[in-house]
Amino acid sequence: MKAFFEAIQYLFVDILFAPQDFLRSLELRSWFAANTINWIFMIICAAAMVYWIKQLKMFEDAGTEKQDTTAHSFFK
Repeated sequence: MKAFFEAIQYLFVDILFAPQDFLRSLELRSWFAANTINWIFMIICAAAMVYWIKQLKMFEDAGTEKQDTTAHSFFK
């Protein structure tokens, strides 16, 4: 049973957390390089937000946006 838990420890500590250990050591050399993943996610989120706002404006300009507050029975 002890070997089973040591195998789980080896899996998580030595294999699955290896990228985090690399980023932790990289942060001591370059903060920007260590946070590249965060910058990529921020760029993706910003692009998705711009796309979403453009789609909202497109539907608003076309007049297909339904803004009736009685769209559901519980709003009556």
